[in-house]
This record gives sequence, structure tokens and C-alpha cells, in this order.
Amino acid sequence: MNVHSKTVAPQVAGGVVPALNYISADFLREEAELLWPRVWQMACREEEIARVGDFYTYDILDQSIIVVRAEEDLIKAYYNVCPHRGRTLTEGCGHTARLFCKYHGWQWKLTGENSRVIDRHEWGADLTDEDIALKEVKVDRWGGWVYINMDPDSISLEEHLAPAKMFLDPYDLGGLRYHWRKSTILPCNWKVALEAFNEGYHVQTTHNQMLRYMDDITRSYAHGRHAHFGYWEALPSGSKSRRLTNGEPTEDIRPGLLDYMEDMAATLNAGSSVQTVHAARRVMQEVPPGTPPMEVLQKFGQFIFEYCASQGAQFPAITPEQMYKAGIDWHLFPNQIMLQGPTGLLGYRARPNGMDPDSCIWDVYSLQRYAPGKEPKVEQEWSMDHEDVGFWGKILTQDYQNMAAVQKGMKSRGFTGARPNPLQEVAISNFHKSLVEFMDEGR
Repeated sequence: MNVHSKTVAPQVAGGVVPALNYISADFLREEAELLWPRVWQMACREEEIARVGDFYTYDILDQSIIVVRAEEDLIKAYYNVCPHRGRTLTEGCGHTARLFCKYHGWQWKLTGENSRVIDRHEWGADLTDEDIALKEVKVDRWGGWVYINMDPDSISLEEHLAPAKMFLDPYDLGGLRYHWRKSTILPCNWKVALEAFNEGYHVQTTHNQMLRYMDDITRSYAHGRHAHFGYWEALPSGSKSRRLTNGEPTEDIRPGLLDYMEDMAATLNAGSSVQTVHAARRVMQEVPPGTPPMEVLQKFGQFIFEYCASQGAQFPAITPEQMYKAGIDWHLFPNQIMLQGPTGLLGYRARPNGMDPDSCIWDVYSLQRYAPGKEPKVEQEWSMDHEDVGFWGKILTQDYQNMAAVQKGMKSRGFTGARPNPLQEVAISNFHKSLVEFMDEGR
């Protein structure tokens, strides 16, 4: 399949995304009515609810959903509300033998049936089992994630993810486990935060220290409501950016490749950093100078595979061609982004923070491939200090420095709307086109 197939034209009202889409309280209210109650959205990872009785509380705006492992291979989702007087039943994540209301003591089985109403006989025939069962929400799984959808008439998750899952399934994302996970509140619209991570065009300024070891020219393509980008037209990894060399290729990419991997491990520590640093060091030791770049990269890939095998971590059955077609970054509509690799993944999720268009809940996490039983126990960490390099790493703090400034700038009378690059930022223009179309379908 050609990587350019099934693409969508990036035009959104002449290529301009209106500023109101980011700053308007009215637009956020429309999203609350026409987007979030109708769309598939990632709630959690399966490993967060690994045992029967484990639950995760997923909140989106004023809606709260309980995701629970009801049986060994059965995950259920319910509206997080007691049908008696409306109290929420859970918060955060945890483990329970039954769902319980702390107000009046009503109880439910994990499969949703009510198991106890105090003094139920006093209602007589006015209280049926159907009345007091927990109200279910559609739930499905893919790639190790659990997704929910509040619309009982929605398309299936498989239909929603197509065709992106065709590109991503060879990575065996379900075989990855948490390496770390962090969250915060960012002072910007949820779309501003999301879009900082689904294009590579900003690297040449925001992360310009990376130009010494990578050519940053990206291309972005839409696939239905989803989109991805990659470095298909860039010089091989380890090359200096052509912005620094007047387009001249780097003769020996080995030092740059090692610099790239060590810098990513030090400043981001996500995805495949351990494996790639090990492999890049072997390249410097075992691959002679003057080796053509593609041969260097083939050896690099081979050494990653060998390292995984030595650690007992099963490498996915994926071909170089499949990795090439998938690029490096996917935006899954509406609010999930991943930078995927065979041995790890860096993931992002943005959600509105209440009905404030200038604020969002931001989740970022690293997944790694571990030998069975060797995955660490990872707790979610929070920090509101967006300049804390020790907590976030240099790369993310550089990104966060743009957030409040973008949100403030979009309110300027001199700003009419965003103008995404028609080659490198198709993911952004396609996202807004898809968002408006999706909401229009629900009117």
C-alpha cells in the first residue's frame, strides 16, 4: 500500500482554522454536546485493570465513567452514578469486590446488577431490577487500550480506528507496558496542547538543539479522521539537518545516531530509549566508518532486535516496510497521539478541563516492551511545574513553554486563525475538518 493513499485534502475554510475553535466557550459547549458523548475515546490501559475487581474512573467534562474488569476476560463500563440519589460511586482507580454507594449503602455486582438496596421492600413494585442496575456504556479494546463510547448507536471501535489500525497493528502495541506516566493541567485549550505533538514542523525552532543529529523535514498525511507524519523525505537519522548544511548529506551518520539516541534518553527517556542507546553504541563499536547510511541503519535495527531478545522481550513481527509506511507519529481522532516504535511508545492525551476553553487535562506516558513479569509497577505522577526539567525532561518543558503563549495570542484582534503548513501540518487541518464534520453529523 502506498503511504500517500486514502489521504484527505487539508483545506479547512481555505486552509485557515478559526481562532474561535480554540478560544470560544460556545465552541467548547458544542464539543460537550456533539463530540464527547458520541465519539470513541481512550479511557485507560488494560494493565490498569488487570485483575477482576480492578476499576478505573474516566472523567470527561461533566461525565464520569467506571471502567471495571468484571470477569477475567470481561471489561464493563458504566455511568459513574447511583440510580438512587445520584452520588458518584468511584473516583480514581482501585480494586473492589463490589461497587458501593457511600451515601445509602446500595451495592452492585461487577457485572452491573444491583445486589443490595437497604429496605428495598419499602418501594414495593415501584423499584424494578432494571431501574436499579447500573447504566452501561459501550466499551471495547484495541492495542492494550480500553475505549468507551456513550453513544449506543455509534459505529464499532474497529470502524472508528480504520484505517489507522492497519498501519499500527504490526507493532503489537498490546504487548507494551507502562514505563512512566505523568499528568498536569496546561493553560491552553485541549486542541492547542494536542496539536503541539502531532506535527514535526516546530522542531527547527522549539527543539533546535536536535538539528545537530536529525534532518527535521516531515510530511503529514490524513487517513479518514486520523493522520500521521514521518520523515519520509528527510536525510537518514544521525544526519545533520539540511537547514545547517545547505542540503549537504552527512557522510558518517554513526556519531550523530549515537548523539541522537543518548540525547533522547537524557532529555525525554521515553519509548525505546534503553534499547536504542545500547544499539547505537554497538554501531559505533562494530560498524566501520564510511559504511553507507542505510547499512548503518540496518545494523542499528538488527542490534535493537538482538538486545530485546537478550532481555527476553518478544520483538513484534514487523517488517521495515511496515515501519516505513507507518511513519513515527499518529493522531487518532479525537484526542490520542502516539509516537510508536517496535520496542516502545510515547503517548499523549488531552481533555477539556471543565468548561474552561483556556485549560486542559494533559496526560503523557511512556510504554516499553518488557520480558514477561519484568514490567515495573508504575504510578501516575502529577506536577503543575511546567518548567521542572527534572520531572518532565528538556523536550517536554520546551513544548510547554509555547502553550500559554499560543492561547493568549489566539485572542489577539490581529489573529484571524491558524494556518497549518499544507505539507507538514496536514494532521492539524484534517483534525479540524474532521471535528467540524463529526459535530455537524450529530446536530
